[in-house]
Amino acid sequence: MAELSELLDVLHLEPGDGGVLTGQNLKVGGGSVVFGGQLLAQSLIAGASIDDTKHVKSLHTIFARGAALDVPLTYDVETLQQGRAFASASVTARQGDRLCTRSSVLLSAEEPDLIRHQADAPSAGTPAEATPGGHGPDYWEIRSVGGVDIADPDEVGPPELGVWTRFRGDPLDVTTSQALLAFASDGFLIGTAMRPHPGAGQKLAHITISTSVIAHTMSFHEPFDATEWMLLQHESPYAGRGRSHGRAQVFTEDGRLVASFTQENMIRDYPAGQAPAPGRRAAH
Repeated sequence: MAELSELLDVLHLEPGDGGVLTGQNLKVGGGSVVFGGQLLAQSLIAGASIDDTKHVKSLHTIFARGAALDVPLTYDVETLQQGRAFASASVTARQGDRLCTRSSVLLSAEEPDLIRHQADAPSAGTPAEATPGGHGPDYWEIRSVGGVDIADPDEVGPPELGVWTRFRGDPLDVTTSQALLAFASDGFLIGTAMRPHPGAGQKLAHITISTSVIAHTMSFHEPFDATEWMLLQHESPYAGRGRSHGRAQVFTEDGRLVASFTQENMIRDYPAGQAPAPGRRAAH
């Protein structure tokens, strides 16, 4: 059985010359490239390293190229600004000369409320009432609200998806919890966008449908522990012209809104002559 320590080890970035950080890779699913959630999580950890008095407020990542599983990633971190209330960094992930992602990371100090409100949590039932799924490794527990299966191309419904998720392990600090949520946030919005369309499902991604995450933005609102249940409430308000837009809100089991994220995706036919052979899966 896989242990959470395997993922936590990947989130540990080794410092090197010139402030460059090096990260190892984790195999998730059946693909031959690095899972986008790993790139998000490691980029967040790299950006957070510039100031240990603040926590990450937002992460915006552009996915430029896929990353190979068998090559370590290096993270170049450039501090843009560091002040009393805020700090910011640019983080570039590379494999040799290959630029894979570039992220902007905003850090914020904790301040008292002047005003406060939040969106209401949806009526999604409890994690115990949701349907267990096999999307992730053993330590990443995933349960879909209403038993929705976004992988099934024959299951049609509105472009919405509720997912309860947690990482099995001991309680974690704020930054590690943020990184684990970033890891979890990458995997569902393409399937959510496909859900209203017969014959389209996440099971067909990289086989008969060409898909990719293009950009991902996360905002963190409140501290949370990723070893406790979180509800990721997804929706895709638009799909067309070979692209989709998705967004999600993240609630704790007691209804606190702790984070939000959006994603821009590519969902299209393969260009002529570029589809994988029958029974094969594309590398990206």
